[in-house]
Amino acid sequence: MPRLSAGLLLYRTVEDHVEVLLVHPGGPFWARRDDGAWSVPKGEYDPEEDALSAGEREFAEELGGPAPHGDRHSLGEVTQSGGKRVQVWAVAGDFDTRDIKSNTFEIEWPKGSGRRRSFPEVDRAEWWTLADARSKLVAGQRAFVDRLEQLLSHT
Repeated sequence: MPRLSAGLLLYRTVEDHVEVLLVHPGGPFWARRDDGAWSVPKGEYDPEEDALSAGEREFAEELGGPAPHGDRHSLGEVTQSGGKRVQVWAVAGDFDTRDIKSNTFEIEWPKGSGRRRSFPEVDRAEWWTLADARSKLVAGQRAFVDRLEQLLSHT
């Protein structure tokens, strides 16, 4: 059974361009990675759970607050290189990225040391133009930016 993940791609219009909110994964593996490392705020869910509800929950867990109210527009699903299936919904709104409060995870670090350390699941969130978001996002999620751009061109 493939792993399932769901999330929300928050977007806003600033002056004459659209920006999207992306998150950078926390922990030592991602600490020095930038281009190709960012993600839509998302997380895994069980097949019995409603995907949109899971996306709402994961947004709140990764950023420390609920997503803005508003219509959710499905951007469909992608299958990432590792086989994970990711569903995303676009929602218009704003979010202050200065004080995110992410949930944490624990791993052995340094590897082989026997010591367990806790790290935030998300260490920062930032707004990016659509062009910049395409280079910041992990390759498997770039299609969501294209789909958002197409959605907005029809509204």
